[in-house]
Amino acid sequence: MRKIAIIIILIGLGLTIFTAITFFTKEKIVDIGELEITTNKPHHINWSPFVGLAVMAVGGLVFWQSSKK
Repeated sequence: MRKIAIIIILIGLGLTIFTAITFFTKEKIVDIGELEITTNKPHHINWSPFVGLAVMAVGGLVFWQSSKK
């Protein structure tokens, strides 16, 4: 159970440090016969650093509960 708690804490730390993910999808603009023009469209996913802190708190609680046994 301690290993799971440490993993949860590390995930929370990562969510606190990195607060956004950007990924790209290809979108067709023009498609005329053999002529095809595409562009990369960016998509952003953002979250608050407090989400990472909350996940770390849950990991700390799991770690604390596993050490009490």
